[in-house]
Amino acid sequence: MNNIEPKHEWTKKDGVLSDKTAFIEFGLTRKDIINAINEGKLHFREGSIYGNPYLRLLRSQVEKLVEEKFGKNFLIASKAKRELKNINKELKELKLKVEQLEEQKNKLNLILKENH
Repeated sequence: MNNIEPKHEWTKKDGVLSDKTAFIEFGLTRKDIINAINEGKLHFREGSIYGNPYLRLLRSQVEKLVEEKFGKNFLIASKAKRELKNINKELKELKLKVEQLEEQKNKLNLILKENH
């Protein structure tokens, strides 16, 4: 892997993830991440939220590391799980929105019936 830091990836949507997310989403350990940083395989930036420090990592580099460590099939399954989780979340939100709109529609129809 080249050691040139791809600057556009730091601002790209879903281009960055925290070390904690890498632990959960890909099963990496802190040791895996630190070793990859020391080997030049991962670029990182330090972050802090509510005084708690964390590492910001480039998703593309983490995915390449996961592919090297666990294989391409593991990476494909991880991506599929993440995408499925996002789809299910969006479906739930849309179902709630449809229910709210149906309720509003029924109220408006009731108002219209009362005024005729």
